[in-house]
Amino acid sequence: MRPKKAFLLVLAGLGALVGGCGGGEEEAPATPGASPPPTTEETPTVLLPGPRLKGEMSLEEVILKRRSRRDFGDSPLTLEEVSQILWAAQGITDRTGLRAAPSAGALYPLDLYLVVGEQGVKGLGEGVYHYIPQRHSLELTLQGDVRQTLARLSLEQMFIAEAPLSLLITGEYERTTKKYSGRGVRYVHMEAGHVGQNVCLQAEALGLGTVTIGAFQDEEISQALNLPPSYRPLYVMPIGHPEW
Repeated sequence: MRPKKAFLLVLAGLGALVGGCGGGEEEAPATPGASPPPTTEETPTVLLPGPRLKGEMSLEEVILKRRSRRDFGDSPLTLEEVSQILWAAQGITDRTGLRAAPSAGALYPLDLYLVVGEQGVKGLGEGVYHYIPQRHSLELTLQGDVRQTLARLSLEQMFIAEAPLSLLITGEYERTTKKYSGRGVRYVHMEAGHVGQNVCLQAEALGLGTVTIGAFQDEEISQALNLPPSYRPLYVMPIGHPEW
């Protein structure tokens, strides 16, 4: 066999080998932040519809119209609206696992909970739900309508109970302070602010209203909503269709 022909045959064999090694699915990249909690057959899970990546209103118009709104009608939200709000808050926005709001060291110390009232969301029962960004899904953690309790523990701000749902932003400080020590506390609070503003703007873009609330009884809310012991409530944000 001529040397040139032998060389070409070797190249062809190597090409076939490389092509075979490249088959199959590409391995998913590691996701920054905490791993999603394991699910079991007993954990009621709701997969959310995918978010829209283009809206009907410009960012500048949304910023211009944004206001704190405390008067809500009783019209329920849709799962599509809930999906969009949660995606804007903590949704994963690229293949490496980075999210919609910036996080120091991409450690993502925040967890979101929805407090849903009776007929507050079409297709979703009343209760408390934990948002899982890695699966863009909700997991029921507590059954029942606890909006009245949430309002009472928020220094009697009873308009919270009138909103179809409230978003609770919680923080687990250890995820950030283990790297940044005491400075990490500030970073967690900054991140909560980033998320809160994203929610305000997304709600406005959807024709919904919300307001950021920081006046509440931390420990009592944690117990009433059955939060993990290391999670601290940072924001309460009632969301609904505003009454103009």
